[in-house]
Amino acid sequence: MSGVFAFALASALSLVHALPATAPATPEPPFQLVLPAPTGPERVGTVSLHLVDRSRPDPWVPTEPARELMVQIWYPASDVRGHPRAPWVTPGVGAVLNPPGSPVALPVTHAHTGAPVDRGRHPVIVYSPGMGQERTSSTALVEDLASRGYVVVTIDHPHDARVVEFPGGRLAQQALPVPTDPADMDRIVAKALAVRVTDTRFTLDRLAALDRGHNPDEERRPLPRGLAGALDLSRVGMVGHSLGGAAAAQTMFEDPRVKVGADLDGTVSGTVVEGGLDRPFLLLGAPGDDPSWTALWSRLRGPRHRLELARSGHMSFTDYQVLLPQARVPDLEPALGTIDGDRSIAVQRVYLRAYFDRYLLCRDSGLLDRPSARYPEMLFQP
Repeated sequence: MSGVFAFALASALSLVHALPATAPATPEPPFQLVLPAPTGPERVGTVSLHLVDRSRPDPWVPTEPARELMVQIWYPASDVRGHPRAPWVTPGVGAVLNPPGSPVALPVTHAHTGAPVDRGRHPVIVYSPGMGQERTSSTALVEDLASRGYVVVTIDHPHDARVVEFPGGRLAQQALPVPTDPADMDRIVAKALAVRVTDTRFTLDRLAALDRGHNPDEERRPLPRGLAGALDLSRVGMVGHSLGGAAAAQTMFEDPRVKVGADLDGTVSGTVVEGGLDRPFLLLGAPGDDPSWTALWSRLRGPRHRLELARSGHMSFTDYQVLLPQARVPDLEPALGTIDGDRSIAVQRVYLRAYFDRYLLCRDSGLLDRPSARYPEMLFQP
């Protein structure tokens, strides 16, 4: 559950590792990687926004006078005809993760770009990725929640992520300092956590403006029909992987707008560890002991759940759980454990949906009350 481990792994888990040592004499068409299809009844739409916070300079590159973010909104769509499926990542990011000549092609999502939003007001879930990861790193989980009626907002944290592409093709490369010792790494993680909390709170501000009918996109690109008025910001949850999970906990501690939180295998830190939370929180991770979870657990005063996905690894809570085995990347057990990838994602989807349904929709399946014979991989921890 180590954030340091996630940071080190992020730079290593590029799909370029699927490249053979030598190119074949006759190139074959690239093998198409595939994400599991969402399980819900709703069709899914998506749109990206370029947000600029002029109240602060970029924390990692001080010469940039304003903090810029890319966020992506995933939502139930009323009609997807004429709206193409969105790529997993933008072209510029894809060229970094999977350079030209690779024997694999990056996946296409099941969401349709710019499709009109389904009627009604939908609860909102914010997603923050692991350190060094992009906003799309858990698309399989995000799309499934959107197919079940949620609006999910995924945040790119520029200069923390390996690369972020802004409109027009401009790239923001990772600019985290190189740690010199464990204490230095702790300082970098603490700063990254604080930056993510501020990024998230700013994003919530801009979502509120969007819901009132404003277009917060810096380039004022058209928004999907029906997006304004579709966000129920009285029902906001947050989930994150690794450092993103720590950001979910700390954002909840600092911002009462976040009513429900979930941490996917992330070591928690910050003032929330001592201060605790009085609202629902889920700790869901791979096997292993994390002292920070134990410390936070005793200070969770609201509904609390601690689950362990048997045979999983730290990166099992990302799309790499299914993509890297498809690409035949070797030696995956340290990152992904030994659990079957498709089964891992399927079980995670069921429990995340049950959790958010209970606390954001008041729709209780009872799945969180006790172990289930249908999902023996999910272990309940005291």
